[in-house]
Amino acid sequence: MVEFKRTTTTKNRRGFYVRMKFIHRHGRPERSFCYRYFKWVLWISLSLYFFSSFLISSSDKTPSLSKTTVSTTSKSSIVSRALFETNATVLQQPRSKKLDLSQGLNDLKIYVYDLPSKYNSDWLSNKRCSNHLFAAEVAIHRALMGSDVRTLNPDEADFFFVPVYVSCNFSTVNGFPALGHARPLLASVVQLISSEMPFWNRSRGSDHVFVASHDYGACFHAMEDVAIADGVPEFLKKSIILQTFGVRFRHPCQDVENVLIPPYISPESVRSTLEMVPEKAKRDIMVFFRGKMEVHPKNISGRFYSKKVRTHIWQKFNRNRKFYLKRHRFDGYQSEIVRSVFCLCPLGWAPWSPRLVESIALGCVPVIIADGIRLPFSGAVRWPEISLTVAEKDVGDLAKILQHVADTNLSTIQRNLWDPEVREALLFNNNLQQGDATWQVLYSLSKKLSRSYRRSRLSNQ
Repeated sequence: MVEFKRTTTTKNRRGFYVRMKFIHRHGRPERSFCYRYFKWVLWISLSLYFFSSFLISSSDKTPSLSKTTVSTTSKSSIVSRALFETNATVLQQPRSKKLDLSQGLNDLKIYVYDLPSKYNSDWLSNKRCSNHLFAAEVAIHRALMGSDVRTLNPDEADFFFVPVYVSCNFSTVNGFPALGHARPLLASVVQLISSEMPFWNRSRGSDHVFVASHDYGACFHAMEDVAIADGVPEFLKKSIILQTFGVRFRHPCQDVENVLIPPYISPESVRSTLEMVPEKAKRDIMVFFRGKMEVHPKNISGRFYSKKVRTHIWQKFNRNRKFYLKRHRFDGYQSEIVRSVFCLCPLGWAPWSPRLVESIALGCVPVIIADGIRLPFSGAVRWPEISLTVAEKDVGDLAKILQHVADTNLSTIQRNLWDPEVREALLFNNNLQQGDATWQVLYSLSKKLSRSYRRSRLSNQ
């Protein structure tokens, strides 16, 4: 038992000492009041500890988005949570990768044509060719060249990759790539491979893969009306097109077998931006957009840019303190994205935007404003759980919509968004990595093996 006695020191100070007294179990004396008091305090303390631990562990479980209800949180608490979420989770290291990169690809084999340099490597003299938003055509080619999926024996191939860089002609005054040469260049490469090797002719190109990583994909034009009028080149209509353009309704520019891919964002620039951000940095920008926002959206050609959506956003919110809207270029804009809670991703000439990938990679919730847009790799990226979609007609209500999200399920969306595997699925690496954007392309192709001439012959034997 524990016995408390009062004592006096040599300096006449009063205090307590504790003397441990071991008593034989037989003949135990009557327990004191202090002992009984001590036992009850200990029991109550342990009960409170275990009960509080249970409550904490229960609160950590992530609620589903469909069950999130509207909160009555005050504006001050919204600011403390929505505007000042830290970047600590965004900076977490990617999960360890499996060494077998072909796992889950059904033993897919791809032959990469060795074409004359005028079709690809000559364009790399301009450094922008491998780094601009259409550069997926370069990144996929590079990743395939060093991949175990590549075969040097065309007789073993399921698909044939045709590496033509059609988006690297930066000869225009405004610096955007011209596409007028795309159709003749592609026509000439089809003529070349069909005349020198038998593989195109035997399948009529159905097992051949091309990249069309610009505005309207397989239509090879930046303006929708012209793209629709031109349509998909006849010689490519049986092939597989890897393209950034995709909508959920019928459209002439996706009237071809296709795999939807994300626009190219340099993974090195993303990593560099994240490394420069302090781990405890705050997101002090509520709503962010930097890009072309015309005060008068009708351009010289008579077309309305962004279907007037960006103009409406500017006119409605450019004086709103929660909206950080900038109309001019800034090379360091990724440092602004990483400070932002919501990043607006409105359509431009085409529905898709590189901001979509940059926002996700840098931990900012993308707000997609492009009616009917189809998004890439839906099997790997759970888009409804990591982004918001706002109808073009509702952009005037953006402030209320985003405030409602901040009041309710923002933290849940951010936890889903900050999964490193989501970021990896949308970034193209020069060397193939498990789960990255090129791997997702290969996975999609592995689901189209019915188009493989080799596989069809094997199944008929």
